[in-house]
Amino acid sequence: MMQDPKTWFAGASRVLFVHAHPDDETITTGGTLAGLAEAGLEPLLVTLTRGEQGEVVAGPLEALVAAHGLAVARQNELRTALGMLGIERHAFLGVPPARAEGLSPVIYEDSGMAWGPDGRATAGEHATADALTSVPAVEALNDLFAAANESGAGAIVSYDDGGGYGHPDHVMAHRLARAVAHGLDLPFWEIAAAAPDPDADQTESPVEVHDVSPWLDRKVAGLRAHQTQLVVDGDEIVHVGGQRQPIDAVESFRRLA
Repeated sequence: MMQDPKTWFAGASRVLFVHAHPDDETITTGGTLAGLAEAGLEPLLVTLTRGEQGEVVAGPLEALVAAHGLAVARQNELRTALGMLGIERHAFLGVPPARAEGLSPVIYEDSGMAWGPDGRATAGEHATADALTSVPAVEALNDLFAAANESGAGAIVSYDDGGGYGHPDHVMAHRLARAVAHGLDLPFWEIAAAAPDPDADQTESPVEVHDVSPWLDRKVAGLRAHQTQLVVDGDEIVHVGGQRQPIDAVESFRRLA
């Protein structure tokens, strides 16, 4: 039987999703976003950066990016992806409604990354002074607080404390999102493995599993929009670095205290 998205996240009326770069929202939470949108729950997505330091899939898009810049390309891709998912409420951090009242808009740039010897991402060498991990954390924190407060968020979703795969911007997303959830006394849900360990203790950190197969076509369409970053190959995506990843028809989230 198809799940009712209105029961997801313990029935929160509006959920705020906090993602680091364009494409993250579709890869890890695309089906859930589409399900919530179709149910009329109007989820809000805040994207922290424009992914300026990403690579580009080899091919004709390289010339387009060279002419207009990767940030412009990724913003356009995100706009298309959100249309595929049915998401109407979106903001970049630093721009209203994700900007503290009375402050001029700012751009938080991608911090970049490098691959560590353990196969996880770590801090890179080219973070600018305007990078998300370089600016005073309190400024970004106040901006996200404004977004959550303005949107009437009933729950907040972001990565685990390791940022999923270690990217510094993902780790910062977790810290900011969890701090805002704590400050507003909202439930915080971290993105969990698609297939949680059935033997794990669910008492203190229960995992909620969403079957997003009814919205999988929307998710795949959203993934195809992010064509500078990945290629859809059957039931997998191929990242710009060549890594393959299954397109999950199940998305899981763990509620933290």
